[in-house]
Amino acid sequence: MAEESESASEPNPNTTTPTNPPSTDAINVVPLQAHSPPAKLPSRPRKTRKLSNTIDPSLPKTQISTIVPRIVSRSLSYEGELESAINYLKSSDPLLSSLIETYPLPTLELFQPPFLALTKSILFQQLAYKAGSSIYTRFISLCGGESNVVPDMVLGLTPQQLRQIGVSARKASYLHDLARKYQNGILSDKSIVDMDDKSLFTMLTMVNGIGSWSVHMFMIFSLHRPDVLPIHDLGIRKGVRMLYGLEDLPRPSQMDQLCEKWKPYRSVASWYIWRFVEAKGANSKGNVVGNSDVSLQQQMLSMQQQQQQQHQPNQQFLDPINGILDVGGKLADYFQVKLVFAIV
Repeated sequence: MAEESESASEPNPNTTTPTNPPSTDAINVVPLQAHSPPAKLPSRPRKTRKLSNTIDPSLPKTQISTIVPRIVSRSLSYEGELESAINYLKSSDPLLSSLIETYPLPTLELFQPPFLALTKSILFQQLAYKAGSSIYTRFISLCGGESNVVPDMVLGLTPQQLRQIGVSARKASYLHDLARKYQNGILSDKSIVDMDDKSLFTMLTMVNGIGSWSVHMFMIFSLHRPDVLPIHDLGIRKGVRMLYGLEDLPRPSQMDQLCEKWKPYRSVASWYIWRFVEAKGANSKGNVVGNSDVSLQQQMLSMQQQQQQQHQPNQQFLDPINGILDVGGKLADYFQVKLVFAIV
C-alpha cells in the first residue's frame, strides 16, 4: 500500500467601472436547519443581507456612527446567479469576454457538508488523483460511509488505524485538529456556510494543515462563493500574465489590482482563466481542447504535477500561514464537487 509523504503539504491595467453593476438587496437571515446532506448547496441570502438592524443603545454615540452592516454575497448555486456573473464579466473585461465566448459555460453540481469536504481536502494533499482517491475510499469504508464522517467518528480513529489505510501521522493530526475545532464549537457546518469570506478564511486557516490555497479552493468549489481570487495559485497567475500580455509573472501582491474589474465575480473569472491555461497546455501537446473524456480537474492536476517538476525546488509557492504547498491546477480534485462544462 502506497503512502503519501510525511512532509507538510497542500499545499491591471486601468480598469473601467461597468455601467450596470450587480444589485444588492438586504434581506433577513434564515437560519439553516440540521438535515442530511442535500443534493445542492443550502439556500443562501439573495446577494446581500444585514445581520442586524438594531443598534445597542448602551453604545457610546462615537461608536454608533462607525457601525457598518456585514455583507455576505449569495452563492453561485443560487438560480440565475451564474448567468448574472457571466453577463457582468463579459461587460466589464473585453479580454476575459473572449474567453467566455470561447469556452463552454461551467455548471456546478453536488454539494457536500463542509466537514466532509475539508476532510477530503486534507486526505488529498500532495497526492496524485488516483492515490488520493484510493486512500479516501478506504477512509470512507473505515468510517462506515460518507454520512458517518463526522467529528466524533474522526476523533475516534487512532493514528494507527489511519496509518493502516495509508494516512500519514501528520495528516492524522490534521484530521484530529479539524474534528476538535468542530467538537469545541469553534467551527460548525452552519457557521462555515454563514460566515463572510474574510472571517471564513481566518477561521479555516487556524486548522493545522489547511492553508490559504486549500481555503480558496474550498470556498470556490464546495461553497460556491462568487468572489474568491486565489492569488497564490500558479495557474491563475500564469493565466493573467498570458491574458494581459504581461512581461513578467505577476506577484500575488499584484493580483488584486490586476483583477479588480472582475469583482464581485472573481471565482467565475478564475474558472475561465484555469480553462485558458489548460487549453494552452493542451494545444502545446496537440490535444483537443475541451476533451470530454478527461475531466478538467484531472487535466489540471496533470498540469500541476508538470509545474512541480519544472519549478522544484526553488520556485514552489509555500503558504505563508501553514507552510502548505500552493501550486495551481489541483482544483476540485479535493472536493466532492464537480465542475462540468455543458455543450453550448
